[in-house]
Amino acid sequence: MHTRPLTHWILAFALFLSACAALSPSMPWTTLLENGKGMDNFVTQGDANWRVDNGLILADQGKGGFLVTKKSYKDFEIRAEFWAASDTNSGIFIRATNPQKIGADTSYEVNIWDIRPDPKYGSGAIVDFAAVTTPLQNTVGGKWNVLEIRAVGNEITVILNGTQTVKLNNSKFAAGPFALQYGAGVKGALGGPIKWRKVQVREFS
Repeated sequence: MHTRPLTHWILAFALFLSACAALSPSMPWTTLLENGKGMDNFVTQGDANWRVDNGLILADQGKGGFLVTKKSYKDFEIRAEFWAASDTNSGIFIRATNPQKIGADTSYEVNIWDIRPDPKYGSGAIVDFAAVTTPLQNTVGGKWNVLEIRAVGNEITVILNGTQTVKLNNSKFAAGPFALQYGAGVKGALGGPIKWRKVQVREFS
């Protein structure tokens, strides 16, 4: 019976531990928004009426706008608790290469929009990059939801209410701030509100 040298197993185990460490968060969760506090971690962009109301950060008027983090992130996880109406157009834009011009052409747009005209890029999708396969099962309107985004290297995973909606391998955008959106509805009509209860982030080494 052929057996491998002990040094082989030690080396293999060391490589395994190294791989695990590379994927482990190097920092604890940082809470950016909670109980209506934390807007000083962001800068506003656009004309959305961001404000504090009953311990929530929300917007419900304007042509569109963003809360953009002051800090840039490369490899990270985001966990966000939000409430949206059925016609809310919102999302989280990550790795924004141009913080002054947030959009799907300058960042990855993780969408929150149940009635998006093209439903394959509706709630839980990454617009223009990763479509949801079952959009009608991932609706968020009229309730509290949890959106989790994990971006490590070229791999981005989106989990909505405990269900993985998309997984993307892409290198177009490497790092940058992330932004919380309030957008106009279908054909520019005023959409429903977006309410953020808690937004956390933790970085990877």
